[in-house]
Amino acid sequence: MKVLIIEDEARAASHLERLLAKVAPEMEVVARLESVRDALAFLSGKPELGLVFSDIQLADGLSFEIYQQVKVNCPIIFTTAWDHYAIEAFNTNGIDYLLKPIEENRLLKAIEKVRQFSPGPLLEKILAMSATKPAHSHKSRFLVKVGDKIKSIPIEEITAFYSLEKATYLFTHEKRSYDIDFALDHLETLLDPERFFRINRKFMVGLEACANITAWSNSRLKLRIDGLENQEIIVARERVQEFKAWLDG
Repeated sequence: MKVLIIEDEARAASHLERLLAKVAPEMEVVARLESVRDALAFLSGKPELGLVFSDIQLADGLSFEIYQQVKVNCPIIFTTAWDHYAIEAFNTNGIDYLLKPIEENRLLKAIEKVRQFSPGPLLEKILAMSATKPAHSHKSRFLVKVGDKIKSIPIEEITAFYSLEKATYLFTHEKRSYDIDFALDHLETLLDPERFFRINRKFMVGLEACANITAWSNSRLKLRIDGLENQEIIVARERVQEFKAWLDG
């Protein structure tokens, strides 16, 4: 069976390849790729693959972007250091979900899932899983800590989300910031995309935050949000057209 490994950490990729050689010597690793871009280029050639091991957080984005753009007709075993992508993984041809560091016995169980079905029935089962995605309900409120108290903030009161010094914050219409336990990448899977837009790596903004927009250098746009004047809020150039379409509804 031909296997593709998509992993941007060389040590993790080598560890996985060594484990595969031990528990599944019949599997041949045909390529090791490190980015969304490289994976798209490789998979666009429609290589014959029996299995893909795919890290989720790559240097240039989430690997889910790959499978949204190219069709992969084989099972995918996702590998990640985080557990909050599980639902989306199983909606993307995912047959299993391994947390790093990958342990030999856990890998073997995942391999057994692949072995116990013939390729035809297995593929049919996976594609059926992908076609019957559960209805998604968007997050409607966030619990935050204020001193020794807990406060619930409705999504309607939130202007933006941003990351700063390895922490993530929500910013309210009342111009207050609250620390939350969600990465922006995770928030993208939880929030209504009609209400919030990821403008760059550090900011996700709501429609209410877009009242003051000016042209900026290199064909970018700059937002000014009252209460966050000390932050440079720039729409990344590659996101400008999509951002304008989002604003236009």
